[in-house]
Amino acid sequence: MKQVNALGRRKSAVARVYIVSGKGNITINGRDLSEYFTLDSLRYIVNQPFEVTATEGQFDVKANIDGGGIKGQAEALRLGIARALCEVDKEAYRAALKSAGFLTRDAREVERKKPGQPGARRRFQFSKR
Repeated sequence: MKQVNALGRRKSAVARVYIVSGKGNITINGRDLSEYFTLDSLRYIVNQPFEVTATEGQFDVKANIDGGGIKGQAEALRLGIARALCEVDKEAYRAALKSAGFLTRDAREVERKKPGQPGARRRFQFSKR
């Protein structure tokens, strides 16, 4: 199998994912998965596409992640892996990944801060007198 690449985004995190058949090794920015994502919940998020498609241990993943926090990075990586799996075999994996919601880009972004105010929606306390 040749190398397949895909892009995943979440908030301000961008994950460039490269998948090739292998033993299930996941490398992120040159570090191992358990070293990069120390929390079990984040490792679970990253491995969800493999669980849904029953392909644990069949693909090696190499990813470059930029921007965002660790949760956004994990979800961006999940989207990238799901998109790459779709390119590998559309008929076999697309229906399962789509029904699990892993092919949908979560478009929610942080609203910008407005000038003269403390936050996006927050206003300074109103004083009538």
